[in-house]
Amino acid sequence: MKFVLISLLVSLLTTAPNWQLNFEQAKTEAAQSHKFILLNFSGSDWCGPCIKLKKNIFESSEFGQFASEHLVLVRADFPRLSKNQLDARQTTHNEALAETYNRQGKFPLTVLLDASGHVLKEWEGYPQSLTVSSFLETIQTVSASVK
Repeated sequence: MKFVLISLLVSLLTTAPNWQLNFEQAKTEAAQSHKFILLNFSGSDWCGPCIKLKKNIFESSEFGQFASEHLVLVRADFPRLSKNQLDARQTTHNEALAETYNRQGKFPLTVLLDASGHVLKEWEGYPQSLTVSSFLETIQTVSASVK
């Protein structure tokens, strides 16, 4: 029983997605590894749909496994509570990303980009019908049409 629990924990940890905070580093990594970039604009402490999207899609083992093979993940978070505020440099970085990719200030907004930063697909909000499988299927379809 102990072995099963440890195996499950190791499996969850190895498929947990690694979200980056620096977009330029993500572009470099995506170019070197021939992956796409998934940029997520989130209000982690005030946006209900953002929190649900993170929990139901981005924290799933299926997404984590897919992302580790095909995506470089970037999160641009915009928390409101003072205890969750980002440092000034990260806030400026996230605002610059929003100026380029989220001028309307939509939350959540998830953007699929190629390694040079060109938009391939956007998902606005968190539709109730969105499943991990349908989300990944869309990424695969868009990615295949670009290659």
